[in-house]
Amino acid sequence: MVDILLLNAKIVDVRAKTSFLGHIAIKNGEIDQILSPGAPLPQASREINCTGLVAAPGFIDVHGHLDGDSYSARLGVMQGITTTIGGNCGLSPLNMEEYFAQQEKQGYVINQAELVGHSFSMRQAVGLADVNQPASKNQISQMVAIGRRALEQGAAGVSLGLDYSPGASLEEINAMASLAAEYGRILPVHTRLFTQNDLYSLYEMLSAAKHSGGRLLLSHFVYQYSGFGTLHPALAIVDEARAKGLDVWADSGMYTDWATYVGTATFDEQTIQDNSLRFADMVVATGQYTGARLNRDLYLHLRHSCPNDSIICFSGKPFEIYDTLTKPYVMMSTDTGPYAPGEGHPQIAGSYPRYLRKMVQEQKLLSLEEAVYKATLLPAQTFNIQNKGELAPGFDADIVLFNMETIWDHAKTPDKGKPDAPPEGIPYVFVNGVAAVDEGCFQNTKSGQILRYGAQNKKEYFNGTGTGLVAAAV
Repeated sequence: MVDILLLNAKIVDVRAKTSFLGHIAIKNGEIDQILSPGAPLPQASREINCTGLVAAPGFIDVHGHLDGDSYSARLGVMQGITTTIGGNCGLSPLNMEEYFAQQEKQGYVINQAELVGHSFSMRQAVGLADVNQPASKNQISQMVAIGRRALEQGAAGVSLGLDYSPGASLEEINAMASLAAEYGRILPVHTRLFTQNDLYSLYEMLSAAKHSGGRLLLSHFVYQYSGFGTLHPALAIVDEARAKGLDVWADSGMYTDWATYVGTATFDEQTIQDNSLRFADMVVATGQYTGARLNRDLYLHLRHSCPNDSIICFSGKPFEIYDTLTKPYVMMSTDTGPYAPGEGHPQIAGSYPRYLRKMVQEQKLLSLEEAVYKATLLPAQTFNIQNKGELAPGFDADIVLFNMETIWDHAKTPDKGKPDAPPEGIPYVFVNGVAAVDEGCFQNTKSGQILRYGAQNKKEYFNGTGTGLVAAAV
């Protein structure tokens, strides 16, 4: 007897990058069997007819900011996300033991791994309130100690958000890169951009990766380099670095329009001027003025009185998304974060449906199997997440079922519609064998796991042969 039997699905084999018709048996939160048509079927407590549906591993979102937020997790699982990597862009909890214990106690709808953040969290913890001030040697030592404790408590890696701490020195960056490499963990980086024409930010991080010997992940690549003629030169730089043997990867989403807090250095008036950005190309994404286009007066008001409100800046061209996501080392991500209902960026609800619809159905730039691989197994391998990212016996039953003919994203920027409008064409999502989305409806389940990383050496991690992490049931 198995718990659930998914019948007649088009099953994606992400390793072979093929698909086939078959059945999936789920038992005790794991994939028990994958059966071919005509094979004897086990008895099941529940059978679901999946005719016309694709069965894929649950999507692993390598760049998110959920950090335990319940509404954003709901929006994530509705679009097929079953695992999120939080703590990106240098903003995270610092006491991982406390954070993980809290999450295990209250439960969560999807699986969570967590990075420890440098550029907001560590710097503030050592007294660096001025984002333009470099850390002293003593402060760097303190940050290394904070990061070391978090990694020993199970953090997935160290994240940098250099756009938000422009004063961070190369000494700081190298210290964080070396720390991540020492523990065999990844270094995701929101690169700093002095101007949108700047490629120094890439050379800076590639130098740090070479110095440390560790794995570098360039975050939301299109957001960093689109719209100003720098995307293709930036990709060429990464191509060359990888050809020379550097362990560098990238993630990117399905939008060129990016969002962040209006009070950050990213929206300093000098930065806006240096990059020839226009207030008319910015929309308020949260708070009292949600949906309003900026002008100078509103900008000054928000900077002074509402620094934590989020702003969407319209930039870039769609082809830059496609040219980025077709690179073999680039995986899909959302950059999602916690927003109140009706607020935010459409990436919080529409990213993966949009990815499949645009990249596979409309543009035909990726096969179905390649697209699924870049959203599942590739992230699992990049982050060394065991037992996820693949449909195979013994793997966790993180499964998304979708209809490629009807999948559609309805999320819009808040000046045009609802950024949190749910997609269609994703009737079922299972998280560790539990239906978190059932017949298209969110079930408010809490079957996610905390993904704690264990002690391992660098060689094991980067060869993908280490034990990786221990998943603790929530």
